[in-house]
Amino acid sequence: MMTHPSRRDSLRTLACGFGSLALHGLAAQAHAKSGPPAPRTSHHPARAKRIIFLFMSGGVSHVDSFDHKPRLTRENGQMRQFGDLRSLAKTGTSPEMRVMKPLWDFRQHGESGLWASDLFPEMAKHADDLCVIRSMHTEGIAHGPATLFLHTGSTNFIRPSMGSWIHYGLGSENENLPGFISLSPALGNGGPRNYGNAFLPAVHQGTPIGRAGIPARESTIRNLKPLRPSDQARRQFELLRELNQAQIQTKPGETELEAVAESYELAWRMQTAAPDVLDLSGESPATLSLYGIGQAPTDNFGRQCLLARRLCEAGVRFIQVNYADNSNNPAWDQHSNLPKHGDHAKAVDKPVAGLLEDLKQRGLLDDTIVWWGGEFGRTPYAEKNGTGRDHNPAGFTIWLAGGGFQPGLAYGATDDYGHHAVVDKVHMHDLHATLLHALGLDHERLTFRHAGRDFRLTDVYGKVVPDLFA
Repeated sequence: MMTHPSRRDSLRTLACGFGSLALHGLAAQAHAKSGPPAPRTSHHPARAKRIIFLFMSGGVSHVDSFDHKPRLTRENGQMRQFGDLRSLAKTGTSPEMRVMKPLWDFRQHGESGLWASDLFPEMAKHADDLCVIRSMHTEGIAHGPATLFLHTGSTNFIRPSMGSWIHYGLGSENENLPGFISLSPALGNGGPRNYGNAFLPAVHQGTPIGRAGIPARESTIRNLKPLRPSDQARRQFELLRELNQAQIQTKPGETELEAVAESYELAWRMQTAAPDVLDLSGESPATLSLYGIGQAPTDNFGRQCLLARRLCEAGVRFIQVNYADNSNNPAWDQHSNLPKHGDHAKAVDKPVAGLLEDLKQRGLLDDTIVWWGGEFGRTPYAEKNGTGRDHNPAGFTIWLAGGGFQPGLAYGATDDYGHHAVVDKVHMHDLHATLLHALGLDHERLTFRHAGRDFRLTDVYGKVVPDLFA
């Protein structure tokens, strides 16, 4: 006797069929399952819980900001031979180039006597909070490779971004929010790869909010609405959950489906938390003024920095704040118009100083690392004997604050021209290893098996720099 399926079974089967079509399209972008990762045990005691990375896309000139080189002023206009990869790549030779003095005056600041120029007067007020590394060097002489290397530890292969590695290693402090968020990222020079998970489980991918070129006040998460706790909404969600689970059970091992299902779950949970976190309207006038919000030209970046603080308070593990644009030349890339640095500095200086002050006042700077810098620095010579500077991956400056790093420290040095790192050199792999160490992660043990080998952020390189810690 033939048994006819019940109406309930028919609807379940039919629904799963439609669900399969929808999930198939979404799964093409996912890689693996992972439910909301709970906080995990670190490899060793951590000094910090999270990172706010203030990415200055294009490369700030270190010799015009935090690396004081009097020789540039003494020899301004004189011709010198600077043999570097950039000039060799362009000309095949090492032509003589004109020495170019800093366009902003340097002076010492704070009890530490840290040198900083007038380009960043507000940041300079926090000299005693900064751990300045003046001996950075990296891979890649063009923006694309160098930016990818900064974010992923590789100039060409598709590797997980640093934020994804950190989220993979430590899990989340708040299951109702993504553990890794990138504010206003650019589409170029790596684009989504700079916050991508690559072969790590898909839950560790960064969540972009807005994009470069869109005003921060208009940046949000699309289709995000405050959750109305109605019975109907709950029933709809439970039905979707059942359909997804039914699909997963029929295809065991299909981790792509599991990843998409988890993305639905996170989207549901975010409705209860994200709208409030993203809403700056409840902040006091004093706080808004501290970040330069409502003022020109600081309003846009000030909103991003304030949102970073709010995400930090809410438990987001890695927050990247991008000062970037979507033009062919990134923001700080002044090859022939270095005075433009001044315009960019006016947009970011007060917001960054405001962020440091706000974190200190709230007791968050103790366990939060603030990392400021770009993909490389700029040359001590004038490009094409003009009024700008070329790319310089051989020596540049970044600074760190909070998170157990030694405040008021100037670590390492470039040569007398600011061209090459020569004393206590810190490679980008070393910086990655050191930041992971501060978070309680051993960069050599933070690995993921893929394509027959164990991968890590620092590849087979990198060493922790213990002298940077307090």
